[in-house]
Amino acid sequence: MFGLFFEEINHAGAGGIWAELVSNRGFEAGGALTPSNIEPWSIIGDTSTIRVTTDRSSCFSRNVIALKMEVLCEDCPAGGVGICNPGFWGMNIEQGKSYNLAMYLRSLEYLNFTASLTCSNGSQIVASASIQSHHFSHISLSNWTKVELQLLAQGTCRSSRLELTTLKRGIIWLDQVSLIPSDTHKGHGFRKELISMLLDLRPRFLRFPGGCFVEGDWLRNAFRWKETIGPWEQRPGHFGDVWHYWTDDGLGYYEFLQLAEDLGATPIWVVNIGISHNDKVNITDIAPLVEDVLDSLEFARGVADSKWGSVRSSMGHPDPFLVKYVALGNEDCKYSFYREHYLKFYTVIREAYPDIQMVSNCDGLLMPLDHPADLYDFHIYKNATVVFLNKTIFDNVTRIGPKVFVSEYAVIQEKPGDGGNGSLLASLAEAAFLTGLEKNSDVVQMACYAPLFVNDNDRNWMPDAIVFNSWQQYGTPSYWMQTFFRESSGALKHPITINSSYSQQLAASAITWQDSKISFLRVKIVNFGPIAVNLTISVSGVEASVNSARSIVTVLTSSNPLDGNSFSQPNKVVPVTSELPNAAEEMQALLAPYSLTSFDLALEPRSPVVP
Repeated sequence: MFGLFFEEINHAGAGGIWAELVSNRGFEAGGALTPSNIEPWSIIGDTSTIRVTTDRSSCFSRNVIALKMEVLCEDCPAGGVGICNPGFWGMNIEQGKSYNLAMYLRSLEYLNFTASLTCSNGSQIVASASIQSHHFSHISLSNWTKVELQLLAQGTCRSSRLELTTLKRGIIWLDQVSLIPSDTHKGHGFRKELISMLLDLRPRFLRFPGGCFVEGDWLRNAFRWKETIGPWEQRPGHFGDVWHYWTDDGLGYYEFLQLAEDLGATPIWVVNIGISHNDKVNITDIAPLVEDVLDSLEFARGVADSKWGSVRSSMGHPDPFLVKYVALGNEDCKYSFYREHYLKFYTVIREAYPDIQMVSNCDGLLMPLDHPADLYDFHIYKNATVVFLNKTIFDNVTRIGPKVFVSEYAVIQEKPGDGGNGSLLASLAEAAFLTGLEKNSDVVQMACYAPLFVNDNDRNWMPDAIVFNSWQQYGTPSYWMQTFFRESSGALKHPITINSSYSQQLAASAITWQDSKISFLRVKIVNFGPIAVNLTISVSGVEASVNSARSIVTVLTSSNPLDGNSFSQPNKVVPVTSELPNAAEEMQALLAPYSLTSFDLALEPRSPVVP
């Protein structure tokens, strides 16, 4: 029922969950023309001591740009000259932790080179290691050579940079410079503290890699899965023109599949079907793109000795990934030619993989789809009031035909103060909407919030569920709201009615779920109004008695409905759990104004009646 939608937006991946610390590691972001811009790399030294340009001398065919560093000084400055990279708004380097540095270099002269992690624009050295020619006595550095070493941090600096410097005159070529913390989630390259927040939501699926990121403003900048697999050094990277930043594609198709597996979530693969925001593939030329999607499925699901399955196996995953869902396009139904494109892909995938569930971009809510599909997308980005009122939108839709995938939902700021950076009010409207999805889970199969992440330095789209920078993170109220629903997937739904003069400002749902050996009846109630509400909760039809000693109540609220969280107050609006001593089949409850309350009533089988 409930899962995650990850899009490469707001530097969610590059500079986010993907732990690579170097930005523009292959010097490709400046374009194919040389000399090209090397931002955010910068030069240490001046025109009298060093000259830095790019050329096309790389040893990699798919990313040919390399950096040429001509050291001009015989008597170089004490700290040396070279280049430095600040990462994504500063690298978080922590004392006692180690960082794996890898790079390719070439030099015709004797090499004496230093790699350092520094703080305060180079004035403080946090970690350092030297690279000298005698370390490579068995090979010639006149050819491209991969250098790998580990940097151990002697201090902590939240805004470090990587410096590559030398004191020796000569020419050095550099390419594909990578720095990743040794300690990532399961060793798979993901930032542990951010993945931990995802695991806490217990997601059942992961939709990826977008979103508009899949389409591109122009097809030349769309996500191309084949360019994101294989050795990281050989990936060309690409410019995401919708959200306006370069990604090295270290976080590629394989890594997304790995992430889904690590989360225990079913992958939902969103594919481009020859449509971007501004151009399209002519339908007569669509066959190679259809074949490309089939190749992607063989990569994920094929046996280890198949053409593309063998590539996956060579990357370290001989067993197939369980891809069962494919979304054909993203928000493309607005184009008249969408159906023609869609059917080309649907027909071929259905024949090759009869078990794969396919998602149409067309909203089947108002009228039946005019094409076959297993599910259809429903997206809602509206103000809090509209999202709250949409809690009943699926009450009367047809139960025949494709199921609903609410693949993007969120309250957004249509007027000042409504959604902002993430508010309690927004989360309550979303919670009410989700109670409606639970009630209609016979027709609504899946739902996920969007966007999932925002880097505080690139707030391209707001609000988002999780906010982070290089070393901190916090959940918005919308993140915490989702924790109330994490036991809902696979739970048993119960009917619920509200009899109250305030029923117009309330929304509720009820489920039973299992925690180890204890069953709970969970009654979730949203109070979307400014008035506290007294209710009598009455339970009937559950063949059990309520154990008050093990029952709890959890509340998400704050003094102001527009309150949110921040780095300075990360826990201003978070759920608070307490005991529920008055828990019973019939009990009194007080709902705070603007609140989400979850009553978890512990259930025990009734004792048999003794004559």
